Amino acid sequence: MAKRDYYEILEITKSANAEEIKKAYRKMALKYHPDKNPGDKNAEDKFKEAAEAYEVLSDDNKRARYDQYGHAGVGGAAGGGFGGFGGMNMEDIFSQFGDIFGGGFSGGGQRQQRARGSNLRVRIKLNLEEMISGTQKTIKVKKMKLAKGVTSKTCPACGGSGVQVRMMNTMFGQMQTQTTCGTCQGIGKIADKIPAGANAQGLIKEEEEITINIPAGARDGIQLNVRGKGNDAPLGGTPGDLLVVVEEEVDKTIKREGDNLHQELYISFAEAALGTTKEINVVGGKVKIKIDEGTQSGKILRLTGKGLPNIEGYGGKGDMFVHINVWTPQKLTKEQKEFFQKQLENGDMNAEPTGKEKTFFEKVKDMFN
Repeated sequence: MAKRDYYEILEITKSANAEEIKKAYRKMALKYHPDKNPGDKNAEDKFKEAAEAYEVLSDDNKRARYDQYGHAGVGGAAGGGFGGFGGMNMEDIFSQFGDIFGGGFSGGGQRQQRARGSNLRVRIKLNLEEMISGTQKTIKVKKMKLAKGVTSKTCPACGGSGVQVRMMNTMFGQMQTQTTCGTCQGIGKIADKIPAGANAQGLIKEEEEITINIPAGARDGIQLNVRGKGNDAPLGGTPGDLLVVVEEEVDKTIKREGDNLHQELYISFAEAALGTTKEINVVGGKVKIKIDEGTQSGKILRLTGKGLPNIEGYGGKGDMFVHINVWTPQKLTKEQKEFFQKQLENGDMNAEPTGKEKTFFEKVKDMFN
């Protein structure tokens, strides 16, 4: 099922400011809050959906990537385990966005904070063919993992609640404050038995193989989010995420511009004058193109549908533009020099524009029409 547009989910326009986004999310969150809709799976899904939309649109960097690339730009590609709040439970959402409710709802009463592992960031290089077709990569990542044999006990400082309550005397009388427990960092547990090589939180650095599905149409700079594949949290909390940044390998002959591809093709003076057929490389194979008789240097041939697929998955593809360059010979034999000298003297090869030749700007305009 295709993911819904984040602006549509929050019922706002793309020009909405930060305050409007926050207000719209609070409205949706209160409408579908589990306290108001007990046992309603549809309401729970919409509550998570609204949280996902707010998580992206409230972050300027993520919002910019989403506006440019859609769901794929923020790790929301369908399938492959990327992005989304589908893998998060209510504890995660309340922990991350609890302040948005302004005290209107408790989120199910006093909630113990769940520790979360830190995120990891890796870069994966893709060639043009992999970016067009999509691919699967298996990489080795060194990450912090919960060591085997770690045991835990209830935190003596907070009694397992994850919070510490203090009474303060103020000019208005006694006031109660509640903070995250500094001993267990809100987990409610501390490490009891720690195996050799592990740190004080029971974590040890190990290498793990992770398979990553890269969606078709990936672009340079896009970040994909593989949920739960980052560093482990202390004592069985929620693992962090693996953030995969796509890096495009530079192709020697084919250059990318958005969904379109460009390459230069050099032909000889004789081929330009007489016409010929050339075989060129395209992503995924080769194609033959016809060079018409009398082709001028600078002519651009357009191969429809030989570019990259649309990143939003709408089914369209960009084009391949072949830029023709007529190669002027730099070294001539005596016979060749005599031939060209005779043509010059006879006026048979003078430059005689017809007036129908297109300017550079006209050629560029044609490329996008």
